[in-house]
Amino acid sequence: MSMSTPLKRIPVSIWALGVVSMFMDISSEMIHSLLPLFLVGPLGASTFVVGLIEGLAESTALIAKVFSGTLSDYLGKRKALAVFGYSLGALTKPLFAIAPTAGIVFTARLLDRVGKGVRGAPRDALVADLAPPEMCGTAYGFFNLVSGIAMLMASAAAGLLWDRFGASFTFYAGAIFAALTLMGLVLKARRQQH
Repeated sequence: MSMSTPLKRIPVSIWALGVVSMFMDISSEMIHSLLPLFLVGPLGASTFVVGLIEGLAESTALIAKVFSGTLSDYLGKRKALAVFGYSLGALTKPLFAIAPTAGIVFTARLLDRVGKGVRGAPRDALVADLAPPEMCGTAYGFFNLVSGIAMLMASAAAGLLWDRFGASFTFYAGAIFAALTLMGLVLKARRQQH
């Protein structure tokens, strides 16, 4: 049996969700991997402030994930919650490029992590709903593969862009991938309406 056969059997909806997720992962990694340098350098924040921002942001994502998972089960609106989470994450990305202070970065980071927390559990449950029962492991493996590829690509690109063009350009480039995420969600919604 060919190694590509299991991937070919993954439903189109899961492929589409994987691509959307990949664009968001690239966007996030391009921005967040360089955010501490941006805060300490151009914005002049202390390392304590950087740690505080990152700690509160990640805690926010984890707390939001608990509530969104429960809400997803209760309402059965997995797709709506996932779309809301992706949209919130995408809309915050340009704020990093124009942030004049650490306070704006903090606000954008919290909103972005709320988006991540809101979309995480419903998206995973949606993958389980969409995947044939015998292919759940393959579907989740595909998502992990996509995420890994995104992180490698984004880290390399972010480092090169930062060295060549600086922070704002790199963050705008990350925001473009976030815009692609929104475009993907809109196109998918329109196709399902027709």
